[in-house]
Amino acid sequence: MHLYLVRHPRPIVAANTCYGRADLAVAAEELAAARASLLPVLPKNALLFSSPLRRCSELTESLAQTLGYPTPTYDERLAEMHFGDWEMRAWDDIPRAAVNAWAKDMVGYQPGGGESVLQVAQRVRAFRDELTTLNVEHAIVICHAGTIRLLAACEHGLSIPEMALYAAQKPHKIRYGELLVVDC
Repeated sequence: MHLYLVRHPRPIVAANTCYGRADLAVAAEELAAARASLLPVLPKNALLFSSPLRRCSELTESLAQTLGYPTPTYDERLAEMHFGDWEMRAWDDIPRAAVNAWAKDMVGYQPGGGESVLQVAQRVRAFRDELTTLNVEHAIVICHAGTIRLLAACEHGLSIPEMALYAAQKPHKIRYGELLVVDC
């Protein structure tokens, strides 16, 4: 299976803001730019999966309508990590001690009382394992940088804790609207 991993377009949010599960909109021009770059390279015959968060679902709906994909599947397991009470706070306003605690335990710590990377890895792995049972040639997944890093880590044959550590330690350079193709 060819897995097409797409990061959502840039959401409307102030710079230096911690956001994960916050349901943010995307500016029309950002949506149009992502759509235009993806249309020529996405397969015409594919199943379409998406995080239910607006920054993903807006792009998903646009692509599904234009390319005539079957009804997309919105799956909570593809949502970004929940940062608890850190959500929508400026990074500079989050106590340094809390950020340092997370840095000491990137896999198990639950920032702001939200999810740990390990918890996110468990749900992302469950999605990926279910996806592989569908026996399809192409699947498109529109989601978030954290989710993409975890889905890519699945392909290294790592256990869930190893997958979480791999994704947590690897700095990401996944641009908004970027496409990564993984062969499963």
